[in-house]
This record gives sequence, C-alpha cells and structure tokens, in this order.
Amino acid sequence: MSTLLGLDLGDKTIGVAVSDRIWSVATPLETIRRRKFTLDAARLLEIIAHREAGGVILGLPRNMDGTEGPRCQSTRAFARNLERLTDLPITFWDERLSTVAAEKALLEADTTRKRRAEVIDHVAAGYILQGALDRLRHINEAAQS
Repeated sequence: MSTLLGLDLGDKTIGVAVSDRIWSVATPLETIRRRKFTLDAARLLEIIAHREAGGVILGLPRNMDGTEGPRCQSTRAFARNLERLTDLPITFWDERLSTVAAEKALLEADTTRKRRAEVIDHVAAGYILQGALDRLRHINEAAQS
C-alpha cells in the first residue's frame, strides 16, 4: 500500500503530515513556507514521490457553522491547481478545530512558544490526516461486519 499525505493549507505555510502504509497512524512531517504556487507545488510533488503517496487529504477550513468562506474557496482553488500536476486523488477533510487541538497538545507537552510556532502547522496537518484515517478505518470495519 501507499502512504497518504495530509495538508494544512495556510496563508503563509503548508503543514504536511504523512501516514504509514497501512493507513493507521499520521505523523507530522514538515512545514513549507509558502512562496508561490509553482514552488510550493514542486516541494509537495517531491514529498509525494519520496513518500510514495497514493493520495492527498487537504484540510478544508469551514466556518464553525459549517458554511464555506473565502479560505475554503482558496483551498479548493489550490486543490484544482495541484490536480493539474498530479494524477493522485485529492480529497478534503473538515479541519475545524485541528489547529486548536494541535495547540492544546503542544501546550500539554510543555512546548515553548517558539517551538510551537515552528511546528503547529504540521502538527495540525497530522490531526487532519489522523481524522481521515480514523474515518477510513471505521468505514472498513463496518463494511467487514
């Protein structure tokens, strides 16, 4: 099996996480500083190739009431542009509160403010990807019952 990549797309950074090959555990990987789409996409395609990813889960930043605002439109546009560069499936995962959960976990781990700022985006990507992996596992278990 291949891995899956999880992305937390922000205005200034892209948090990246990767799954194991059996799609059970997400691991935060790195944070890409956004420059321009072609450079950002090139780095993502490098990671996809190196990690032998079979798909991408992109966090969709819905509003708390479930509606989609400008950040969702930007995320969907990023996905459309990335789809032009790869044949991999790209899907969305509701990322509401993923950054809050990541921040809480880092605070509980007594991480310094400076270190939290360095890792928050790829830790949030890990939460996004883990949520999707847990859902996939639940669907597979239900189908086998």
